[in-house]
Amino acid sequence: MREAVTVRDMLRLEERLRDAGLAVTRDESLAKRTTFRIGGPADWFAVATSVAQLEAAAEAAAESDLPLTVLGGGSNVLVSDAGIRGLVVANQTRWHGPAAEWTGAPHALLREEQWVAESGVPLAGLARATIRAGRGGLEWAVSVPGTVAGAVIGNAGAHSSDTAANLAWALVWWPGEGRDVLSGADLRYVYRGSLLKERLLEGRDARPVVLAAGFDLPPADVAELTAKADEYLARRRATQPVEPSAGSIFRNPPGHFAGKLIEELGLKGQRIGGAQFSPRHANFIVNTGDGSAADVVALINLARARVWKSYGLVLIPEILFAGEWAAAPLLPL
Repeated sequence: MREAVTVRDMLRLEERLRDAGLAVTRDESLAKRTTFRIGGPADWFAVATSVAQLEAAAEAAAESDLPLTVLGGGSNVLVSDAGIRGLVVANQTRWHGPAAEWTGAPHALLREEQWVAESGVPLAGLARATIRAGRGGLEWAVSVPGTVAGAVIGNAGAHSSDTAANLAWALVWWPGEGRDVLSGADLRYVYRGSLLKERLLEGRDARPVVLAAGFDLPPADVAELTAKADEYLARRRATQPVEPSAGSIFRNPPGHFAGKLIEELGLKGQRIGGAQFSPRHANFIVNTGDGSAADVVALINLARARVWKSYGLVLIPEILFAGEWAAAPLLPL
């Protein structure tokens, strides 16, 4: 567990953030900042509305030797009940459009025909905008929560496609090293994973930060794209819960569906405290109103243990665990 920061650390961090135009608050509740509506406070909290502010916040945290956590839409993450030590930055960068209009850093992988999005852009909103512009490739994302950064890190996907299929490059800030441009190959994409996600799972205080991304999106018929998007949205409304959740809890094991395995073991609808495996889709844990991170973790470990015992399969969480935990969230199988 990290030792408490000094008064000098606090003052230095706050001064750097103010110089970058960021307002800083202390002990900000993170429950309202996540789609789970669960989570304790952040030591320091700021909102970045530009790539320059986001990068400045990352550099300030690194120079102050403080851990940095960046939250986009707050999906696909479970924040501990004890909260997050160090600085939490809400990424509200919002620019996206044709690469020819982007005023960001030029680099070798940038092409005029690409579509560029800053990392805080909501993924579903990006999908709708590219559909209207007659660019195909992201229509699957019209029903997916989260932001561009989360998609780049976790290789978000749905409806037999994913981020890796169209990502051309990602602009990333590395602690102590500065900016770098990574191609899709550099990111080493796998199902719901990447090099960046590996780094985040290592639990280091100094973490990479996605600043922007470029997508190769070929011209396509707007009417056809719109019809696909409408189909995907209708399917989501019919099959996924509306209660607060973090999205799918587990990756699908090869050749299996996590939700089906959980349902077959009679856990669909199972409740611990204020958390419940959704009665609508068993691979979602929902917050019924007073759920805690401890409740969610208990359900995760229950399902992992039962699936391992009955099928010999390991359920791997798709979500990230953020914050301070008294013990590792996942129990050994």
